[in-house]
Amino acid sequence: MIRRILASTLLLGLLVALFATGALTEEANTEPVVTLKTTQGDIVVRFFPDIAPEHVKNFLWHAENTYAGCLFHRVIPGFMIQGGDPNSKTDPPFDDGRGGFSYEGEGIHLKAEFNNRHHERGILSMARSRSPDSAGSQFFVMHGEAGFLDGKYTVFGETIDGIEVVDAIVSAPINTTDNRVKDRPLEDQTILEAIVERWPTEKVEAAKKAMWAEDGAK
Repeated sequence: MIRRILASTLLLGLLVALFATGALTEEANTEPVVTLKTTQGDIVVRFFPDIAPEHVKNFLWHAENTYAGCLFHRVIPGFMIQGGDPNSKTDPPFDDGRGGFSYEGEGIHLKAEFNNRHHERGILSMARSRSPDSAGSQFFVMHGEAGFLDGKYTVFGETIDGIEVVDAIVSAPINTTDNRVKDRPLEDQTILEAIVERWPTEKVEAAKKAMWAEDGAK
């Protein structure tokens, strides 16, 4: 009887270990991605947790809690599109670009995680004010190249699908007469939904390769 109990216990332990190993292997072969569903189409981004773990954690939190309904309130052709400010969900628009906080709570901002990644087309980086440690929820996606931002703003991800959507958003006609809303699109460029998923890394790389092949930029 005791032998049977011991054998059953060992078998159960072995099954648990095998299940855990399989789950860990599956986890290791996948990574988080976020799909920003916008009025112009979908932008899919992946992340660099090895160089900016807090910024990645922050973006994933805001994707689930903040970004739906936010606008890309500032767009500059050849430079970037900026969004993620909860202030942009409501009128008037004059305080857009001044709101947002980190996943840790209102009034708390992220410490900089500057790194060596280059600000080039498709890169996902974090907006901030003059202080290096002032990032909240606002982010920007690079439309062109801007090496002058390197080491001064935290790069934490990249676009893997939908660079043509970035092009469409940045091409929207903008306000040119009121400095209070400078570079703001005349028609709202809205994040309708932000979806957090895990994709196999193989799928991520394939999507990225296909996007740049079509874009012809890299």
